Amino acid sequence: MSTTTSPPTAPVEHKGSLISQLASMSRPFWMVNIMEMFERLAYYGVRVVIPIYIAQADEIGGLHFTQIEKGQIFLWWALFQSLVPMVSGGFADRYGYKKTIFVSTIIKIIGYLLMATQREFWPFLFGCCTLAFGTAIFKPGVQGTMCQTLTKKNSSVGWGTFYMLVNVGGFLGPPLAHFLYGWSWPAVFYGCAAIISLNFLMLLTYKDPPAGGTQVGNPFWVFWITIKNMFNVRLLLFIFIMAGFWLMFMQLFDMLPNFIVDWVDSSAVVRDLGLPDWMLQSNSARAPQISQEWMININAGLIVLAVVFVSFLVSRMRRVHSIFLGIIVASIGLILAGFTTSGYFCLMGIMFFSVGEMLSSPKMNEYLGVIAPEGQKGLYMGYANVPQGIGWGIGSIFAGHVYDKMGDKANLAIDYLAKNHDITGITRPEAMNKLMEVTGLSAQEATNVLWTAYDPYKLWYQFAAIGIVSAVAMLFYARWVRKYEAPDV
Repeated sequence: MSTTTSPPTAPVEHKGSLISQLASMSRPFWMVNIMEMFERLAYYGVRVVIPIYIAQADEIGGLHFTQIEKGQIFLWWALFQSLVPMVSGGFADRYGYKKTIFVSTIIKIIGYLLMATQREFWPFLFGCCTLAFGTAIFKPGVQGTMCQTLTKKNSSVGWGTFYMLVNVGGFLGPPLAHFLYGWSWPAVFYGCAAIISLNFLMLLTYKDPPAGGTQVGNPFWVFWITIKNMFNVRLLLFIFIMAGFWLMFMQLFDMLPNFIVDWVDSSAVVRDLGLPDWMLQSNSARAPQISQEWMININAGLIVLAVVFVSFLVSRMRRVHSIFLGIIVASIGLILAGFTTSGYFCLMGIMFFSVGEMLSSPKMNEYLGVIAPEGQKGLYMGYANVPQGIGWGIGSIFAGHVYDKMGDKANLAIDYLAKNHDITGITRPEAMNKLMEVTGLSAQEATNVLWTAYDPYKLWYQFAAIGIVSAVAMLFYARWVRKYEAPDV
């Protein structure tokens, strides 16, 4: 990249109304959006409940692994799901987007089936990695099709629409999971395998758009081009900055579910709104609580309602500025979600976080799609997953240790019993019952005692701080790249 290029002076082109932009999008665009919706429905049917299945100490039928082991599982999940697209994106450009979607769907079904049947650490980890590998191949096929069918005029609304339909799947996933694990935990994974298989039918509904790549070269050549093209200063800096955002971002899905079950008291929300039983946590020892998947589902629900409109509002804003603003808002939301035990505050924090996500996450994909050279759209969409892999992977190990020490209620109950009642040898699944037995407190009273003694809310500060640092770095990046980019980038 030359540092002597003069700043572009072309006027910003009028993009047209929201309706006209939506009307300009082609059939392949809508079909891959529907496939992405099915894939996200299945994926989030598992993703929003799996932190509970893996590590919640008192979950009936759960695996009862430690928080550190959960972090290790998510580390490998992140590496497979987010770094493999760096390579599979180039293969999607070379061999076609529909072929990669077909292969990925087969692999994802195998992953769900393994997760349904394996309960030991290493076999279950293998199942998670298989699912992640299939997801990694799926992403560039869909996103590459998006890039080939969108233009600069409609890309903001196009990616916003994509993000809305992603979150329609994400919104329906939690109630699906809640319904299925009413039968059993394996039913969750079997049900999601059945849903993702619907994409085999969707592949028959449209013609694959030209990938735009050279369509030559063997797999080793494609791999070499993929690695070589990543060594671009602007691309590498963007990846590094966004890795900090993803480290913070993924805690909403990895750590907040356990935090809600452990600490958040949503009984007032249940009482004030008269929520039905099917939205409540089934095995809570405290007063009726909102199921954690329904609380986090506020994220997907708000995005479904507002992301296209938000994307339209910021379509004239520089993409990197929208990302900066979104990271700031999301970081504030993360603190609000875990600052108190109040269910209302937690819901407000999730809503703040969702607004930040709408401002930043779609714009990241859009930005990389716009700056990608012709014939390398799938490749750059593969690169879009690299910052998530780095941030999510590092964050998983970091969060596993942080939550194990500062937030896991069962671990804190064990520590409290040892320090205050000289009782040792208690396992995590029995810790809270033992604490209530010894102190004569109710489940909520015992929870409040531990909250006051250990201040678990402080664990969120360090993750929000990482988000803020990433936002500031993005602001400096925006100033640096301004001289190389057109005004509407």
